[in-house]
Amino acid sequence: MLNLSDVSITHLLKKKNLRSFEMLRNAYSYSYDRLVKVALILLGVVVIIMFLPWTQNVRSKGELIALRPDQRPQTIQSVIAGRIEKWYVQEGQFVHKGDTILRISEVKDEYFDPNLLNNTQLQLDAKEFSKLSYEEKVNALDKQIAALQEANKLKISQAKNKVLQNILKVTSDSIDYQASKINFSVSNEQYLRMKSLYDEGLRSLTDLENRNLKLQEAQAKLISQENKLLTSKNELINSKIELNGIEAEYRDKIAKTSSEKYSALSGQYDTDASINKLKNQYSNYKVRTSLYFILAPQDGYVTQAKQVGLGETIKEGDDIISIMPATYDLAVQMYIKPIDLPLFEKGQKVMIQFDGWPAIIFSGWPGISYGTYQGEVLAMDNFISPNNMYRILVKPAINSQPWPEQLRVGAGVKALTLLKNVQVWYELWRQINGFPPDYYKVNPQTKADGESKK
Repeated sequence: MLNLSDVSITHLLKKKNLRSFEMLRNAYSYSYDRLVKVALILLGVVVIIMFLPWTQNVRSKGELIALRPDQRPQTIQSVIAGRIEKWYVQEGQFVHKGDTILRISEVKDEYFDPNLLNNTQLQLDAKEFSKLSYEEKVNALDKQIAALQEANKLKISQAKNKVLQNILKVTSDSIDYQASKINFSVSNEQYLRMKSLYDEGLRSLTDLENRNLKLQEAQAKLISQENKLLTSKNELINSKIELNGIEAEYRDKIAKTSSEKYSALSGQYDTDASINKLKNQYSNYKVRTSLYFILAPQDGYVTQAKQVGLGETIKEGDDIISIMPATYDLAVQMYIKPIDLPLFEKGQKVMIQFDGWPAIIFSGWPGISYGTYQGEVLAMDNFISPNNMYRILVKPAINSQPWPEQLRVGAGVKALTLLKNVQVWYELWRQINGFPPDYYKVNPQTKADGESKK
């Protein structure tokens, strides 16, 4: 009914007596009941699925690399600047360690001399002879200093003996002078007594004149002894001055000779410095000569030439050619998101699919996998990579299927890391919240301590 009128007659209708209304009601009731049953069954299935086990996993992509740095592809550089003169290899060729890759020639004018090593050796030999001359001069000056020191000892000893002789002479003259003074005093007393006796008439004038003569002789001897004493003292002073002069003279001679010795030593040390410098130059020139030939650092294959042609000039550190080592241990380098980093630890198992080995992988069901290989986490970077992801290194797992021998460095890899078994509802909750699984870890030691306390 369209219900166009405001007057309703619905209450006058008896729907139970009308077959069409009854059929509509039964159909609606049947559809509603079946829908409820289906919804309940689906809800039950969903609930059951929510409590089913689920293996958490992390999918990532990466590439194969050599495990050790010395096994990875490397580029050979030139240590010195030069000009390419001759190539000895071609791309794809296998070379052994020490094989010659190419030869370069010199481009710097200070190394153009073809006899540079010989000329440097001649300069070194000349400096060696100069050093020997300085050494001989130093030895001669040492001998001269030793002779001067010995002569100084003898001269000083001689001068000291002369001083001692003059001291003894002064002592002797002093005694003689004292004796002369006593003799003069006695002669003077005798003269006075003689004069007194003469005045009394007891002695003759002759006796008085004789006594006066003796007095004059004693006085003359006293003056002579005093003069002799003064002369001896002067000689003593002169001998002491001579002793000091000898010491000063030889000190000056020894100092002068020592100065010449130190000048010779200075020249010798300068020569030693020049010799060391020339030896360093000679070694540098010799090493530089060996650098004209670029050698292979290890066994491997020549992959790509960075410099080509002949006569081309290269600088120090320029890439010349790249080599792939012949033997290497493979590892997988894969990148994971920062949110998945707490899931990984050393020894974590990783399922790997290599490019060229397709696999059907059922996440959480590793037993039904074909073409997959197992690895384990070897190392994890502690810093984020430029792609805002963390790098993980994976090596072949122990006691697992060996990786294919046909694999090469740089091949693509898809990795599936299987983690803990959890229920489906927990995994959905984790994915919705962006929460890493097993973020909260129970310390086994703490758990064991708690159980022991219980």
